[in-house]
Amino acid sequence: MTVDEIVRRVSERSRRLASGLPVATPPLGSDFSLNGVASMPQVWRPASVLVPLVRREPGLTVLLTQRTEDMPSHAGQIAFPGGRRQAEDIDAVATALRETEEEVGLTRDFIEVIGPVDQYRTGTGYEITPIVGMVTPGFTPRADPREVADVFEVPLAHFLDERNHRIDSRVWQGRERRYYAMPYGERYIWGATAGMLKNLHFILTASG
Repeated sequence: MTVDEIVRRVSERSRRLASGLPVATPPLGSDFSLNGVASMPQVWRPASVLVPLVRREPGLTVLLTQRTEDMPSHAGQIAFPGGRRQAEDIDAVATALRETEEEVGLTRDFIEVIGPVDQYRTGTGYEITPIVGMVTPGFTPRADPREVADVFEVPLAHFLDERNHRIDSRVWQGRERRYYAMPYGERYIWGATAGMLKNLHFILTASG
C-alpha cells in the first residue's frame, strides 16, 4: 500500500466522521467490544494519542512507546504517545501533539497531521481520539524518564498483516477478559493500543 493511498483513506475516514456521514463500523469501539459488558464508566475522560507513521525506507513504520514500570496506570505497557486532554488544548489534535512532544521529544515541525479517526474507549474510563500523522525522519527521540522507558518503531506492514493479529485473554477483576494482541518479537503489543491498530487495519484494508 502506497503512502498516498494511506493518506487518502485516513483523510476520507476523518472527513466523514467529522461531517457525521455514515461510515462502516470498525471492529472495536472499546475495551469491552470482545467481552460481555459488566459495568462501563458513566463519564468518559477525553484523551488523544498520536498514531505516528514514520516515512522510512523501504516502508512506513509505527512509532510506539513503552511506559515505565512505576506509572499509576498501564505500567510497562506499550502505547502510542498521548494522554489526557488539558484545559489549554483547543482540540484533540492539540492534545496529541503536546503529549507527543512532552513524552518523546517529537516536535510538531516533523509531523503532518492527516486527521482523527474512530474513538476508542478504555476500561479505565478514557475516550481516546487517535490522530494519524505522517512523520518526517530526522528527529531524535528524547523520552521523558518519568513516563517512557523506551521509544521504538515497528513496520506498519506487521500490523497490516492479519496473520499477526490474535485474541488473547487473562483474568482481570475476577473475570476473563479477551483482547487483541499483535506481538512483534519480544514486544507484547496488546489492549487499547492493539485495538486502535486493529481499527487502523480496517480503515486501510477495507474495500472501497
